Amino acid sequence: MIGPHSTTAALAAAPLLQDPPAIDTGTTAWMLTSTALVLLMIPGLAMFYGGLVRTKNVLGTMMHSFAAMAIVGVIWVVAGYALSFGPSVGGVIGWDSSKVMLAGIDTTIMESGIPEYVFAMFQGKFAIITPALIAGAFAERVRFRGYCVFIALWSLLIYNPLAHIVWGGGFLTGDAIDFAGGTVIHVSAGVAGLVAAFYLGARRGFPRVAMHPNNLVMTLIGAGLLWVGWFGFNAGSSVESGLKTAQALTATQAAAAAGALGWMFIEGWRHGKATSLGLVSGILAGLVAVTPAAGDVRPAGAMALGLMASAACYGAIALKNRMGYDDTLDVFGIHGVGGIVGALGLVLFLRDVPEAGVLAQFGHQAMGVVVAAAASAVGTIVLLVLVEKTVGFRLEERGELAGLDHSVHGEHGYGYLNPN
Repeated sequence: MIGPHSTTAALAAAPLLQDPPAIDTGTTAWMLTSTALVLLMIPGLAMFYGGLVRTKNVLGTMMHSFAAMAIVGVIWVVAGYALSFGPSVGGVIGWDSSKVMLAGIDTTIMESGIPEYVFAMFQGKFAIITPALIAGAFAERVRFRGYCVFIALWSLLIYNPLAHIVWGGGFLTGDAIDFAGGTVIHVSAGVAGLVAAFYLGARRGFPRVAMHPNNLVMTLIGAGLLWVGWFGFNAGSSVESGLKTAQALTATQAAAAAGALGWMFIEGWRHGKATSLGLVSGILAGLVAVTPAAGDVRPAGAMALGLMASAACYGAIALKNRMGYDDTLDVFGIHGVGGIVGALGLVLFLRDVPEAGVLAQFGHQAMGVVVAAAASAVGTIVLLVLVEKTVGFRLEERGELAGLDHSVHGEHGYGYLNPN
């Protein structure tokens, strides 16, 4: 069994051929499309998150996603790609000075037949969405400048090493299976969100004050954009336009549908009705769980992972509510737990059993989860303390009560309506 993000890792690490391969226009066209689809997920995430917060915080919350597009988009070109996919240094980080500013890849064609620019831009969208996911955990209560500094440092110091370790030639490349980011993206973001929620504390008034979503219609549209974009996210990670692409796309669809259906059944059983918020939560749970597995499981296994993640994420959110901590938009409950379920559960449904056996593969998967969770937890708490003590992170009471839109950005998402 080839390991995590297997095609991507091999392409990134392999030396160029003596005679540069010809451009494969079909694969290049698909990878360009996949890159655009993954970028579409970030406005989709902005709408998903923006609809779930209160009216006075809708713009401030959406700005977190859009700001990541700008900040991490620049960091990736400057140094992120070189750190993630350069030759390995000690198995934990990459470095290739020729990839700084992408200067050395201007005419490079990879062995898959795509320009390296396309591969770099595709991977760059993964780097953007990961810190944007974290923002949901501390929505409605942070300074914008503190957030900007935090995600810049988090991307450089946590995301880039994890991407290298699992995909770019680091010590887990070829062992742990992570086809499109279950550990690198979802576990790391979920754990970071959990740490941030505890460190920054709850929103003022939580849980005494009702904090209802301002626009579930927008959340539903955002979830739909995420579902569509996820086809590029997962199927694009094959870095080809062929059988593996079709397998990953089919698994993605099957898991998302099963996750949504599972959540509706759970809500119907427990509460007698299915909610729109529950439906989109189930969609995301299924999509997250299949992300590490999309290229390595059949449709039946993908549906099983979607159902498993739906139940596990529902339980995690219920536990959060009983514990009383304020992960505003359930980043850990959906992304952290869903990513863990997918990364570990995929060994039960592998299309091809690895030579070392299922138990050995489970050990590799567990190591991937532990490394991603530990690196994210330790790095996140260090960065939270650093940002809080320097530029400030937690918003002061007056600004929080007024809302991010007015106090931080001087705007109103819906004109001058009641901000509550």
